[in-house]
Amino acid sequence: MDLRVAPPAVHARPFGEHLRHWRLRRRLSQLELAAEAGISTRHLSFVETGRSVPSREMVLRLAERLDVPLRERNALLVAAGYAPMYRERPLDDPALAAAREAVQTILRSHEPAPALAVDRHWNLVASNRPVAHLLAGVDPALLQPPVNVLRLSLHPQGVAPRIVNLGQWRHHLFERLRQQIQATADPVLEALERELRAYPVAPEQESPRLEGEVLGIAMPLQLRTPAGVLSFISTVTVFGTPVDVTLQELALETFFPADEATGAALRALANAQAPS
Repeated sequence: MDLRVAPPAVHARPFGEHLRHWRLRRRLSQLELAAEAGISTRHLSFVETGRSVPSREMVLRLAERLDVPLRERNALLVAAGYAPMYRERPLDDPALAAAREAVQTILRSHEPAPALAVDRHWNLVASNRPVAHLLAGVDPALLQPPVNVLRLSLHPQGVAPRIVNLGQWRHHLFERLRQQIQATADPVLEALERELRAYPVAPEQESPRLEGEVLGIAMPLQLRTPAGVLSFISTVTVFGTPVDVTLQELALETFFPADEATGAALRALANAQAPS
């Protein structure tokens, strides 16, 4: 069966330009990428300059070696004249019922500690009940959908004024965002980073002292609440072998008490709100 589709519109970027963009982004020479993909440097050069048309298998092999995200692999396929391979379905699609239930199970089972799920742009997809307790005093405008978790965290009318170690936490979030931008080249994330960096901060929060920051094993989030200062460490969970764009871009962040006082405060809060 011929898998070729109609050529892309004339204004679309040629496949060779896409490929060169990702190769340079991964800091690989043509020689290095050709060796990893098992092709000659001459052939790779011809592909990048448009003198040679890659097969569908070659496109996928190069995308795999370059660790290109699924969304961008579809773009590479289309640029080369092939149909997209990876589907993108909304999370409420019946085909994603098992994944959706897995997300909800993780969020529910993590209570009384907070946990949430975000999409590729850090927009809130789902959260468990304890998350709402941490948002007291936040400007309601920041809670209007779509709720962006980074904006909510760092905005002066968001959670930022209650983060005790804001300088360290801000540095931590920008490092994560930088790594994500490096991996995806997403212009929306680049615009989000510019917005977040424009928020006013104190000089010591702009360039925090980072020595001793981990306090044992991980960067804590220290949050001032009516129950006192709560301290959390977090983990990020992603689906292991997704073939759906939505699932690859979904991340679950679960927060754990970093000390016994925080654990006790979370349990007390949950007990106080439990039905009698």
